[in-house]
Amino acid sequence: MKRKYNLHLMVPLAFFLMAADQLTKWMIVKTMNIGDSVSVIGDILEITSHRNHGAAWGMLQNQMTFFYIITLIVLVAIIYFYRSEAPFKPVMQLGLTLIFAGAVGNFIDRLFRGNVVDFIDTKIINYDFPIFNVADACLTMGVIVLIYEILVNESKEKKNANI
Repeated sequence: MKRKYNLHLMVPLAFFLMAADQLTKWMIVKTMNIGDSVSVIGDILEITSHRNHGAAWGMLQNQMTFFYIITLIVLVAIIYFYRSEAPFKPVMQLGLTLIFAGAVGNFIDRLFRGNVVDFIDTKIINYDFPIFNVADACLTMGVIVLIYEILVNESKEKKNANI
């Protein structure tokens, strides 16, 4: 039987991801100075202690009040969409859970540190990707999962409904 909501999986997943995000950030803050870098895989992957006072790619620097308000609106919207659009859709529930965990992870940083701790530093082909963290990875993966759900699964459902 298909479950309407998979809270027995999604709630522990969200807490695990938020805890992993905060634990890794705490480890960086306690063991590294800002700007310190440790190579993990040559120049491809490094752990670099960085602080972001803005959004992705450093946009909107020092706009904390704006981020507090936007994050709260996003969290309410996620809960709304989880209840209204995601029943019986485990893939959509996963995407919303990932986005929720990522948003809360970075919100905690902004609230208690006044900035976001970033540390995953990658270079892909000759592109030096912006430094990010576990919460950012959750946000990105959540958006990818939702796009997949909307483009693939939703179109399958519409196709099946027309048959």
